[in-house]
Amino acid sequence: MKNNIRDKRVERGWTQEHLSEKVGVSRQTIISLENGKYNASLILAHKLAQAFECLIEDLFIFEGDENL
Repeated sequence: MKNNIRDKRVERGWTQEHLSEKVGVSRQTIISLENGKYNASLILAHKLAQAFECLIEDLFIFEGDENL
């Protein structure tokens, strides 16, 4: 699953550390999300959407045959 987290974060001028504090995870989690090495839980996806004031669908791009 691809995501737009890095783009949204950079648009706002936020550091990975700032975003991690806003959503209550480690900076390493943000790095892993941005690099596509970790898929967010529904709760984390919701927190990220709230932080960016957007819909979950605006952050995460589902591709084809993913295990849902």
